[in-house]
Amino acid sequence: MIFGETPLTEAEGAILAHSLAVGKGRLKKGRLLSAADITALRSAGITSVIAARLEPGDVHEDAAATALAEALSGPGLKATAAFTGRANLIAQTRGLLTIDRSRLDAINLVDEAITVATLLPFEPVAPRRMAATIKIIPFAVSGETLARCLDVARGAAPLLRVAGFRARRVGLVQTRLAGTKAGLLEKTKAALDTRLAALDCPPAAESRCAHDAAAVAEAIAALRTDGCEIVLVSGASAIVDRRDVVPAGLVEAGGVVEHFGMPVDPGNLLLLGRIEDTPVVGLPGCARSPKLNGFDWVLQRLIADVPVDRGDLMAMGAGGLLKEIAARPLPRAAAVEGLSTPALTGARAPRIATLVLAAGQSQRMGPENKLLADVDGKPMVAHAVSEAIAAGTDPVVVVTGHERERIETALAGLAITPVHNPEYATGLSTSLRRGLAALPEEAEGVLVCLGDMPRISAAVIARLTAAFDPQDGRAICVPTWRGKRGNPVLFARRFIPEMQEVAGDVGARALVGEYPDLLCEVAMDETHSGDGILLDVDTPEALAALRADQSSDVG
Repeated sequence: MIFGETPLTEAEGAILAHSLAVGKGRLKKGRLLSAADITALRSAGITSVIAARLEPGDVHEDAAATALAEALSGPGLKATAAFTGRANLIAQTRGLLTIDRSRLDAINLVDEAITVATLLPFEPVAPRRMAATIKIIPFAVSGETLARCLDVARGAAPLLRVAGFRARRVGLVQTRLAGTKAGLLEKTKAALDTRLAALDCPPAAESRCAHDAAAVAEAIAALRTDGCEIVLVSGASAIVDRRDVVPAGLVEAGGVVEHFGMPVDPGNLLLLGRIEDTPVVGLPGCARSPKLNGFDWVLQRLIADVPVDRGDLMAMGAGGLLKEIAARPLPRAAAVEGLSTPALTGARAPRIATLVLAAGQSQRMGPENKLLADVDGKPMVAHAVSEAIAAGTDPVVVVTGHERERIETALAGLAITPVHNPEYATGLSTSLRRGLAALPEEAEGVLVCLGDMPRISAAVIARLTAAFDPQDGRAICVPTWRGKRGNPVLFARRFIPEMQEVAGDVGARALVGEYPDLLCEVAMDETHSGDGILLDVDTPEALAALRADQSSDVG
């Protein structure tokens, strides 16, 4: 890659390194400079720019990030579209993030241009939680460098995956001494059931017995016979030795003690054992509390089918100091909320809703409702709706009006939220308001899409959502094709009140020009079917041309 001061005579097709004010507009960093941009720069008296020019064998930052993200996406993970050299891996299920640490380090050691950052190994994740991010530092990397990283990422086993929580029956043995209070036993059971519920498991099957080895052995055996796949033993007195009452009961039941003790505090006095394929865990006293402790780390792995042996326990020391101390920025009382509801905190993919406007009367089309016209084997309106669903936006709200029943029938079987606008004849803005009112409060952004744009692709929508980052000044994302703006447009939630005030037969695009500092133009290319952002079908002639074009593609 050639980087540096570039004369305008050589700048067409180069990547702008720093944003520039040009007339009343602004060319932003990362823009692929077009012939029109060069003309505008010359008119502004600019003769050269700081830019990057790709050389043969170079891979653009977005293409490199996409390739590596896809190679790293193991089970339970999905790669987002790349933007500015960044692609994220998003969890698709609840579970634990497992990482091949040595291979991850190997990728990050290949070259400074390529970086992969993840959550901690075995951290709980929930759907839409960001698990990893791939960032290409320069505007491009050499194909050879990328290939070396891809070779490591594409090993025999997934480098990154989510081990999903699997509901299973858990048994709890609680021993009693003469002075043991029933309230303490109830507290222990309640704390465990809260943990199990957070891991998608039913309440524990419980057995209470005397605090002696024979009684413990009998209770463990009974729970296994009852179908418990994991057995936990909470002693009335803490385990202090691998020959104490609880481990002795495990051995008498036919099991083995694999390890006693762990370098996690609280949680030091945990015992790990097994009877055939059934894990048996002797609980430390801190397991009676809902606060985060070493037992949580072991339980989470067992529920996620991630093996735990003595070596795993002995390797938990780094980060194992969980004790609540004054210097700790996040007390265990607060940290446990992330345990009880795994991974509801932290970075996550924004929830984007799509609003498809499909209420118009198609007056320029004559008697035919253009939204119902057959395009490539299905109604025109179904194309935009299907692509919005495929891109993962949720919900997809479809505003109907003219021929409501026929439109809804055409979309039967698709996961949509239909909203009827009885005032559809008074203008597009009324449909916009109806649709915005139906959005859930959790929606952080809304993609406004027209129902008569049959060539909008899921790739276009995914690239817009990848670019969306209100905190970084990308609060309105507009697709462009060869420098020309198109649809759909993605707006941050903050603009909804203004969008609801739009009147007449206009949509929300009027807002685009009012916030230049929050606007992000997202360039599309052939891989996104990018020219579809400019195509809306308003006339019989446009429909005929579209069908003719499709026929030639098939031929």
